[in-house]
Amino acid sequence: MSSLSGHPYLIMNGLGNRFVIIDLRDNPMVIDNDLAKKIADPKTGPGCDQVITLEHRKGIDGVFMGIWNADGDEVGACGNASRCVGWLLMEEQDESETRFETASGPLHATKVGDKRIAVDMGEPKFHWRDIPLAEQMDDTRFVDIKLGPIDNPVLWGPSTVNVGNPHCIFFVDDVNAHALEKFGPMIEHHPLFPERANVSIAQVTSKHAIRLRVWERGAGITKACGTAACAALVCAHRRRLTGRKAVITLDGGDLAVEWREDDNRIIMTGPISLDEKGEFGTDF
Repeated sequence: MSSLSGHPYLIMNGLGNRFVIIDLRDNPMVIDNDLAKKIADPKTGPGCDQVITLEHRKGIDGVFMGIWNADGDEVGACGNASRCVGWLLMEEQDESETRFETASGPLHATKVGDKRIAVDMGEPKFHWRDIPLAEQMDDTRFVDIKLGPIDNPVLWGPSTVNVGNPHCIFFVDDVNAHALEKFGPMIEHHPLFPERANVSIAQVTSKHAIRLRVWERGAGITKACGTAACAALVCAHRRRLTGRKAVITLDGGDLAVEWREDDNRIIMTGPISLDEKGEFGTDF
């Protein structure tokens, strides 16, 4: 297939995180950065936070999930899209669980209710080289980033982690008291993050609850981000702010996240929605 003209797509969302999902398994083609950006832009395409493909890629056993942010950059992980893809494959296979591949590694999804999906997001990475950071940081629970006056910063000492992609989380008393839309892009492009970063502000409301807002790299503020919810939980636990299980409340709704002690893996559970079906026009 040389173009997407006439090719079907699905619009799905996980807590308001909007995806255009394109099945390319029977009609392979290359989605480059420019095409992904055109699809994601509501002025030129269906519009979404991320473009998702289902593919058969060389050297990959089974279904591969490709992920492009709204700015056209291909990335390795998207938690909310993983639930959507898991649900699609389980419906197709008439199974209650499934496995698929991403650039960040394999994922396992399970049905736990009507359009409610749990995904094993793998193990978090905390070493500064694995996040990655541009310079050595021995304790990534607190990294040397400050916002505001040096002697009286408004925000400082965020936690960093890789959950399939790099995350920077500031723990605050009130998520509504900080202008994430202003400092989110600054931190995303901070020199400490050579691959840029997803930026979150997290308010721990109890040992089992976190209120979270997210600036996603390449997409801006989104209603929800599954990997950010996972990142917030593991970083909060490392800082002894929560237990290993919590409900993460994002602008779009709630995700249940557990960081299992026995195998170090993160399980994220939440809803998905199939919103509409469409077909690409002749300009694609």
